[in-house]
Amino acid sequence: MKEKNNENFPRNAIEAQGMLIKAFYKKFGKEALPIIKGICKKQGRSLGLKIKKKLPDNCLSTVATAFYKSYNPDEINVVELSDSVFQIQGTKCPFGLENTSRELCEAVMEIDAEYFRTAVSEDIKLAIKKTVAAGDKYCDTIYTLER
Repeated sequence: MKEKNNENFPRNAIEAQGMLIKAFYKKFGKEALPIIKGICKKQGRSLGLKIKKKLPDNCLSTVATAFYKSYNPDEINVVELSDSVFQIQGTKCPFGLENTSRELCEAVMEIDAEYFRTAVSEDIKLAIKKTVAAGDKYCDTIYTLER
């Protein structure tokens, strides 16, 4: 006889990381945000260094193309892609942060911000226009290279 298990298991390592982040945030609240942000920044730097070695150049368009190709194309929309601006919209958070908080999204998005700063330039700025973490229907993020 098979045992039924109603636990919500992560489908991948990113979802598992998101579950851990949400549990940590739930237990410690806003005090956890600097810790989450700091660790996510380190993760982004590590990922940025790795991708920088694999790509033929460090132009924003090249790095952004490698970045968005790792996502399910049914869940994202690339609005703009050039060597100065990358705007992407997504309907699902890979970390499962939907309906948590904008501030938690901002801390976790330090992964992506540092990824682009490391792989492209320290002059990359990230603007989070919308986020499913705050209850928006989709995320809308813009990376701008300011020179």
